[in-house]
Amino acid sequence: MPSHPELITLRRPADGAAVGTYRTVDEHGVREAVAVAAEAAPAWAALHPRARGELMAELARLMGRDAELLARLDSEDGGKPVTDCVSGDVPSAIEAIRWFAEAADKVSGSVAPTDGGALGITTRHPIGVVAAVVPWNYPLAMAAWKIGPALASGNCLLLKPAEATPRSVQHLAALAADAGLPTGVLTVLPGHGAVTGRALAEDPLVRAISFTGSQITGRQILAGAAASNFKRVSLEMGGKSPQILMRDALSFGEELFEEMAVSAFLSSGQNCTAGSRVYVDAAIFDEVVQRFVTAAEKLVLGDPGDPRTQMGPLINRAALERAEAAVSDAVTRGAALLTGGAAVPVVPGGHYLPATVVANAPRDCAVSQEELFAPVVTVSPFREEDEVIALANDTEYGLAASVWSRDVDTALRVARRVEAGVVSVNCYSEGDITTPFGGWKQSGFGGAEKSLVAFDQWTLPKVTWLRTRIKED
Repeated sequence: MPSHPELITLRRPADGAAVGTYRTVDEHGVREAVAVAAEAAPAWAALHPRARGELMAELARLMGRDAELLARLDSEDGGKPVTDCVSGDVPSAIEAIRWFAEAADKVSGSVAPTDGGALGITTRHPIGVVAAVVPWNYPLAMAAWKIGPALASGNCLLLKPAEATPRSVQHLAALAADAGLPTGVLTVLPGHGAVTGRALAEDPLVRAISFTGSQITGRQILAGAAASNFKRVSLEMGGKSPQILMRDALSFGEELFEEMAVSAFLSSGQNCTAGSRVYVDAAIFDEVVQRFVTAAEKLVLGDPGDPRTQMGPLINRAALERAEAAVSDAVTRGAALLTGGAAVPVVPGGHYLPATVVANAPRDCAVSQEELFAPVVTVSPFREEDEVIALANDTEYGLAASVWSRDVDTALRVARRVEAGVVSVNCYSEGDITTPFGGWKQSGFGGAEKSLVAFDQWTLPKVTWLRTRIKED
């Protein structure tokens, strides 16, 4: 039976307190929004790219004005430490909108090297009405990665935020209207994935959809696209990223353990590039593990609204129970629990799991293979480079990795052999707005986020072949 809009109460993961409500968008609401976007699309596409960029630059300015509010909304809805939202998530979202605004008139075509009797011109054109579905762990930043290139290249975008974290993106849509973006150019459609997201994937007037989230939902997006109009699909579906420490890694001192902890436990491990599998040269394994566990135990687990907090709660109780069960299964099968592993009562009503480190987990158990989206990390020794490459690549994912070595040749060789879309050397990093972000294998396909490459997701190439009448002597 068709679904109907319903009123959803938002609750803070920190303590379960209600912080707001919103009405979901059903299939009928999606169809109406698509129709409005389709009506707005020709004029938006015809607007000079520089004019589109100017409107988007104003949006970025308004986001900067409201940065404190946007950070609070993301922190409350997602349970992320507010300091992370203030210093990282919101500034990166503003940067993405501003960067793509400035790049709006920088997307150009090419001329093919033909003979003197023809001219082959390739130009890029907006797709039209497009959609995006974003996750709850980086609500505003992930949305900006998609909004920026989609709008700058002349498309009208329908954006579905995660059920748990719609408020920052809803405020962003209001700011877009204040900035002067025409009605229908950016529309936020909060709702359930099985209803709102499915309707977007199956709507025949939506000609492209970009999704970031789980593999299960990614497959449903693909099915919806295939069942409707074979719309273009771009997917980013997480990772199980390795951190590889070569024999000389200890020479980096405390920097190494600080970066390892950030990689593993940023956003309480609820991060698609989290370095949740640590592989250490056997010669330094014992010392690395001891110091890494110490660094993990020093992390402050607390209320995300407290500026001293470094790790907040998991998004909900189901996530907490799934992580606890995975750790328990690994220990039952012979792994050693070095720290954490069980919920702690930090704030009543919240879902708090401390930084958890498991040693020598079986390669086929959940903590070794599944993206748990929790602060759970495995540590394992290796003896040869070929061995660690095999371990690192022993996963269906291929999103990110880190390699630590003072030897540049070794570091670059290992980085080249790891099957991942982003490999950081002697740090934990996803690059910046100027570099592409996307995965290999089942981490995703269809196009990268960020950089000028992102425009490929949201534009179509057209070749104009002109036969000239010029006769050469």
